Amino acid sequence: MGHQGEGAPLLILLLLSLFASCHGRIVKVPAGPLVRVENTEVVIPCNVSQYEGPSEQNFDWEFSRISAPDSRFVQVVSTWDPWFTSQEYKDRVDGKEITLRRNSNNSVELVIGNIRPADQGMYRCTTPSTDSVVQGNYNAVVEVKVIADGLTVAGSNTRSTSTWNLSEGDAFQLRCSASTNSSEHTHLHVSWEFRNGFAWQEILSLTHEGKFQPGSEYNERYISGDVRLDAMANDIYRLSVSQALPTDEGAYRCRVSEWVKGADASWQKIQEKAVDIANVVVQPTALGVFITRSNVSVTEGDSLDLTCNFTTDRSGIFQAEVRWYFSESPDSTMAEAQVLLSADRDSVVSDSTLISLSHVDRSSYHLLVRDVSTEDSGYYYCQATLWVPQHNGSWHKVAERTSVPVTVEVLALEPNYRVFLNATKTPKYAEDPTELECRITEVQNTETNVRFTVSWYYRLPMRSDEVVKDELLATMDADWTLVVGDRSKQRAQNGEIIFSKPTVDTFRLRIQWTSEADRGDYYCVISSWSRQRNNSWIKIKDVASVPVSILWSTQDYMLTVEAVKLKPFFMAGHTFEMTCKVSSQNIKTPRYSVLITAEKHLNDQSTPNGTTRIISLNQDSVVRREDWTDQERVDGVVLEKVQENEFRYRMYQTQISDAGLYRCVVTAWSPGGGGMWREAVNGLSNPIQIDFQTSGPVFNVSVESHKTTVYRGDLVKLDCIISIAGTVLSPDDMSFDVSWFAMHSIAIDGDPVFLASLDRKGIVTQAKRNGSSDVSLERISPMEFRLRIHGCEDQDFGNHYCLVTPWVRSTAGIWQQEMEVKSKPVLVTVKMDVLNAFKFPLLIGIGLSTIIGLLSCLIGYCSSRWCCKKEVQETRRERRRLMSMEMD
Repeated sequence: MGHQGEGAPLLILLLLSLFASCHGRIVKVPAGPLVRVENTEVVIPCNVSQYEGPSEQNFDWEFSRISAPDSRFVQVVSTWDPWFTSQEYKDRVDGKEITLRRNSNNSVELVIGNIRPADQGMYRCTTPSTDSVVQGNYNAVVEVKVIADGLTVAGSNTRSTSTWNLSEGDAFQLRCSASTNSSEHTHLHVSWEFRNGFAWQEILSLTHEGKFQPGSEYNERYISGDVRLDAMANDIYRLSVSQALPTDEGAYRCRVSEWVKGADASWQKIQEKAVDIANVVVQPTALGVFITRSNVSVTEGDSLDLTCNFTTDRSGIFQAEVRWYFSESPDSTMAEAQVLLSADRDSVVSDSTLISLSHVDRSSYHLLVRDVSTEDSGYYYCQATLWVPQHNGSWHKVAERTSVPVTVEVLALEPNYRVFLNATKTPKYAEDPTELECRITEVQNTETNVRFTVSWYYRLPMRSDEVVKDELLATMDADWTLVVGDRSKQRAQNGEIIFSKPTVDTFRLRIQWTSEADRGDYYCVISSWSRQRNNSWIKIKDVASVPVSILWSTQDYMLTVEAVKLKPFFMAGHTFEMTCKVSSQNIKTPRYSVLITAEKHLNDQSTPNGTTRIISLNQDSVVRREDWTDQERVDGVVLEKVQENEFRYRMYQTQISDAGLYRCVVTAWSPGGGGMWREAVNGLSNPIQIDFQTSGPVFNVSVESHKTTVYRGDLVKLDCIISIAGTVLSPDDMSFDVSWFAMHSIAIDGDPVFLASLDRKGIVTQAKRNGSSDVSLERISPMEFRLRIHGCEDQDFGNHYCLVTPWVRSTAGIWQQEMEVKSKPVLVTVKMDVLNAFKFPLLIGIGLSTIIGLLSCLIGYCSSRWCCKKEVQETRRERRRLMSMEMD
C-alpha cells in the first residue's frame, strides 16, 4: 500500500495527459425540421470532426418514413460501398436524382434533385469508425418536411411581356403579382431586376423581413425617389421610375423567393420563381447644335459676331444651357478649351468686359467679341445642354451636344523692316576680340505697341554636302529678358561674351577673347512683338540677317622637346642630372609646364603599368611632387627652370631601383581670356636611360615548409630563405624588406592578397583578416624569415610566396636598394578532420537516445503498475497431501 500511495500523483498526471489527448468523434447535420417544397432540390450537409484515422472520412445515408426513434431506416447512398443502396432507391441513385457531393475530406452533402412527398421523414448520416477507441457519436438524424408548392408569380394583365417605347425623361410603372398558400408560415422576398446584356442586376427589393433593399447601381436613384417599389392591394408589387434614362433600356423581370424560419431561428430560402415583365426601349432626345457662319476673317481691332442655334425633337417643359468655347487647336478636348461665356438654364449670363452673349430666341444665342486681336485667332464652338424638371424639384440633363468648330482668323498689320549685320571688329589672331552689330533699318507700319528683340545664332562652317546646324547663342524675350544658350552660357557668366543694346535699333555681340572654337558664321534674327489687351506680348514677325563669317589665317602649333644627360657616367649613390630644352612655333607668347616621368621594370609593385610620374613644374613655375614616395629621399628630386625654354632635373643619392628610362613631358600654354591660360600643344622628349653596371651580389629567394597539407586548426610554418651569390657581404651590411602574399587558388596567375610584412627596421605590418585564423612573422636568422599561420581555415588554402627587397650598404656608408626578388609559390592545402567534426554530434545523439529509452521504460512500468492492473478472484482449491500407499 505504501508503494501505491507514492505513485498516486504520477497516476493522476498520466490520466490527465491521456484525457487531454482523447477527443470524441462528432457528427453534425442541420437542426430540424427542414421544411422544403415539393419538386425542388434539397441539400442536406453532414460533417464529422475530432476523429482519428485517415483524413478522408466515409459517410452512409439512411431514410425512415416514421418519426419514432425505433423506426426502421432504409439505406439510401454511401461514399464507399457501391452495394449499400437498397432496392427501393437504386433507380433514383443510378439516375443521379439522389447523389452525394463531397465538399472536403470530412464533409459531404446529400442532394435530392426533385423531392417528393414520399421523401418526408428522418434522414440519418453515419460515419464508419476509424478511431482506436469508440468515443463520441457516429451518426446524426435530421427531419425533412415536404410541403406542396403554393407560390404563384405573374405579371400584370394589361401589358405583360410587351415592349414599352419611351422617350428619355418619361415616367413608367411595372407591376408584378406574387402570393402563396403554403401550409407553413412563410414570407415572400420580391425583387425587381434589369438586364441590358448577359447578367441580371438588382434594381430594388422588398425582403422577407419587410425591408427595402436597392441594388448597388440604383442606390442614389432610390434615395432621391426616382425609383420606388410599392406593395399594393391584391398582392400587386409595383416598380415606379419617374425619369427614364438611356441606361434604363433593357429587359425587366420580377423574381420572388419563399422563406421559412428554421429551428435555429434563421431564415431559409425554400424556393424561388421569376417572371419576365417587359422590354423597355428608351429613345434619346435628339439635339443638333450649329453655328451660322463657317470660316471667318476679321481685321485686328474689329468686332467678331457669331450665332449659335440648336434644334430638338423634345416637346414639353425643358430649359437650355449654352456655353461658348475657344481653342487654339481643332483637336483640343473640352478640358483643354477656354470657356468664353455661358448662359445657364435660367438665362443668367456670366460677366465679361469685351465679350457679350445675348439670348435672341428659344433656340438661338448670339456671341459678340469687341476689339479683336491676333490672340483671338483660333477655333470657336458652342455647346448646348437640355434640362427637364423632375418630380422632386430637381433638374435632369437629357441631352448635350457640341457644334463643329468655326475657324476665326484675325488679320494683323505686320511692320516692314530689314536687318543688317556688320562686324565692327574682326580677329587677326586667336584671343583677339570680335564685335558684331545687328541694326534695324527701313522700318514701316509700326505703332507704339510694337517692340523689337534679337536672337543671336552661330553656324559651324561645313562642307556643301553636310547639313548646316545652327546653335543658339542668346535670345531676348518680349520683356527684353536675355536667355543665354548652352554654347555661350558659361562664357557669358565669366564675362567673355557680352550681349548689349547700345541704341533703340542696334544690338551688339562682343567676344572678348576669340578662340579656335569661335570660328564660323554668325547671324541675328530681329523679332517684332505686339502688345495685347491683357498687356501680354505676341510675336508677329521674324527677319534674319545675312550671315557674317569670322575667320583668320592659322598655322599648326609645333613643339620640340630634347632631353640631354649632363653626366654620361655615374654610379649608385651619385647625383643624376638631365636638362629639357623646348622650342615652339606658331604659338603666341607661350609658357611651358614640365613633367618628369620614369619607365621602370614591370616587376615594380608600386607602378603596375611601368610608368611613374615623379615631379612637375606648371606654367606658373609651381613645383609639385607627383608619385615620388621614397620617404628617405623626400627632397631627393629637384626640377627647376633654367631659362624660358630650358628646365633641369636632378635626382640625389640614386639607388639601383632608380634604373629605367626618364623623359620630359612638356605642355605649351598660350594666354587665354580673363587672364587664364589655354593649353596649346603637348610634346614628349627622347628617353634618357639610367643603367647601373655593377658586379655586386646576386640575391635568390626560396620558400620551404615541412608540412604543406594540414587540417583545420593546425599550424603552418613557411620559411623564406635568402641566399647570396657573387660578392660576399657581412650581415651588418645587408638588410631586407620581406612581404608575404597569398593567392587563394591553385593557379599561380591569380590576384595576390597581402598577408604581412617585416621591413628592414624590424617593423611588422599585418593585413586585416576576416576569419579566425591569424598570422605571425619573425626573423629566425639574418637570411631566414618565418611566417606562421595559426588555426588554419579553408580561406588559407592557396599558393604562398614571399617578396624580398634587399638593401646593401656601400663603402661610403650609404644604403642602396637592390631589385626586388620574388620566390616560387608553395601550395598550402587545408583538409577537414572528419572524426573531430562528427565526434560531438555522435556523443549528443547517443546521450539523447539513452535518455529517451529510459524515459519510455519508466512510462511503461508506471502504466503496467497502476493503469492496467486488475483484481482477479481465483477459485479456492483444497490442499490435501497425498497419503502413503502403505498407510492405505
